[in-house]
Amino acid sequence: MSTPLFTQQYPRDSEAFSSLVQQNVKDALSEDIGECDHTAMLIPATQQALATIITRENAIICGIDWVNACFKALDANTQIKWMVNEGEKISANQMLCEVSGNARVLLSAERCALNFLQMLSAIATHTRMYVVAVSGTKAEILDTRKTMPGLRLAQKYAVTVGGGKNQRLALYDGILIKENHIAAAGSIANALNAARNLNANVSIQIEVENLDELTQAIDAGAKSILLDNFSISDMKEAVRITNKRALLEASGNVNLNSVRDIALTGVDRISVGSLTKHIRAIDLSMRIK
Repeated sequence: MSTPLFTQQYPRDSEAFSSLVQQNVKDALSEDIGECDHTAMLIPATQQALATIITRENAIICGIDWVNACFKALDANTQIKWMVNEGEKISANQMLCEVSGNARVLLSAERCALNFLQMLSAIATHTRMYVVAVSGTKAEILDTRKTMPGLRLAQKYAVTVGGGKNQRLALYDGILIKENHIAAAGSIANALNAARNLNANVSIQIEVENLDELTQAIDAGAKSILLDNFSISDMKEAVRITNKRALLEASGNVNLNSVRDIALTGVDRISVGSLTKHIRAIDLSMRIK
């Protein structure tokens, strides 16, 4: 089984991970607070407060680092006590953490902190559903580049927390030859040769739309092939034809109702755009005590 690309390049205890979180939080706070949170000014400047964050539904918790960074960016003395761990399954009405410190800080950071936590937890939760659905098969669940601008790496991190893998982090991170690239190059073989000649030291994958194109790709030496919108029967035939000569990834019209049938065809990977594209935030709440 492969390692998620995010955790390879951005280990959670690394400076790269910390810098990513800090940049996300800086952008979010700047967008929300601007020059001043006028409403928070209603509270005396020295007033202290204690708040709790709870979940109103079951979920996989994800985004603790972003929450911590939101509060501490406004006051490094803010204290946060977590009752749960990153990646842990949480239940409705469960208390997640207590936050204590300056009342104005707690109120100003609240929305950004909850936005990160509810979005990232939603992605981790949705991913976990797919991972469970294909359990017992060899198929891995992968994300795509269908992410929110400015939040791609955070979203891809959440996929890994849910047990999924990253297809590629970005265009710089791998070559995926699609139908328009093939058309422009003149053939599948030409496109693959051009990709190899780049010597870019990144993965090379080619997308095929039918079994004939699959055969062409294998004959041209492809080692990673994306089966675009194949039927279940054609996926099974693709696995038979390939006979382990290349890694096969299924993509297109994948949902929780179909993903196990796809996995049972014998494909190696299944990419699911909805992991980061069609997300519904987890219902969370912060209350001053």
